[in-house]
Amino acid sequence: MTTSPVRRVLIVGGGIAGGVAALALRQRGVDVVVVEQRAEMGGVGHGITLQGNALKAFHSVGVFERIAERGFPFAHLRMRSADGDHVIAEIPTPPMGGTEVPPTMGALRGDVADVLADEVVRAGVDVRLARTVTALDDRGDSVVVALSDGTTEEVDLVIGADGIRSQVRGMIGIEAEPQTVGMGIWRVVAERPEEMDCSELYYGGPKFKAGYTPISEDHCYAFLLEENLDRSFVGEKPNGKVLKEHGAGYGGTWGKVRDSIADDAVVNYQWIEAVQIDGPWHRGRVVLIGDAAHACPPLIAQGAAMSAEDGVVLADVIATSDSVEQALDTFMERRGPRVGLVLGNSLQLAEWEIHPETPGADPGRVMGQTLHALCAPA
Repeated sequence: MTTSPVRRVLIVGGGIAGGVAALALRQRGVDVVVVEQRAEMGGVGHGITLQGNALKAFHSVGVFERIAERGFPFAHLRMRSADGDHVIAEIPTPPMGGTEVPPTMGALRGDVADVLADEVVRAGVDVRLARTVTALDDRGDSVVVALSDGTTEEVDLVIGADGIRSQVRGMIGIEAEPQTVGMGIWRVVAERPEEMDCSELYYGGPKFKAGYTPISEDHCYAFLLEENLDRSFVGEKPNGKVLKEHGAGYGGTWGKVRDSIADDAVVNYQWIEAVQIDGPWHRGRVVLIGDAAHACPPLIAQGAAMSAEDGVVLADVIATSDSVEQALDTFMERRGPRVGLVLGNSLQLAEWEIHPETPGADPGRVMGQTLHALCAPA
């Protein structure tokens, strides 16, 4: 059992950040309650690119093997011209996760969510579904949490892992809100052409960028980045025909994937947003992790990795610190610079893709430098 001052924790949100944190804390003997507003955990979302450091975090909490059974591993990123005929650059993915996991893996986000949800329950986490937090009473030596079902929980620490539109963030007086970066992204799961062996990005076309990631032997996750469209497009809708129209002008394998999409295929469109908090991600005995603390544009495919790392590192500092205050200060010392690098460079890449004529713009260099920097332990 843990000898730290934190024996019982309540986590708000059961996604990647919350799920990994719950598993990592249970490994260290902490009692964990997860409060999730959905009626069930798991099973949502499109494709996802998982870099080696995300896979390392999953491995550390015992879920990597199950995720790998469904995913597609690879070891490099390829940048192409819009017509698909010219390879601009080929970037080997550095071993950010060490030797026990592949450099990168494509997966279905719903599969990752399903595995985490199942393992959280198996680990003995007390999962409270279809509930929200209505009040936080930080008493200095504990936090009393009021839930929407009328019950209360007294815990040593509250972890806000409730995503980009975090309610916990506002409840503790952190005023940061999601800000649009000036671009939107279309996402769709499609059949994987046999020649697709890694993530590829297509530059120089009529939109900001097109790309894809193989996520299984049979399927891929394709995306298209362009300007912010009207809010009526936002969400999952049968807009396959619209995506194909907007993706005209891209060739190669991306064009083949585009043409395979049915006109009524359900695709997802979202404005790309970011969250930047000025200062620590914690107040008293409440701390934010994942997108609640640092949502970043998906330009380096590090959102899931940063969220998963948060959960592992937070559990580690909790288990090795003499006080909550020390644990949270150490957490910020370890996470602040690393997350800041990813968030800052992701925002820089977004700016360059919106304004590709910017002098000195070099997306390949920034992506490569960022990934190599992330080889250092979290």
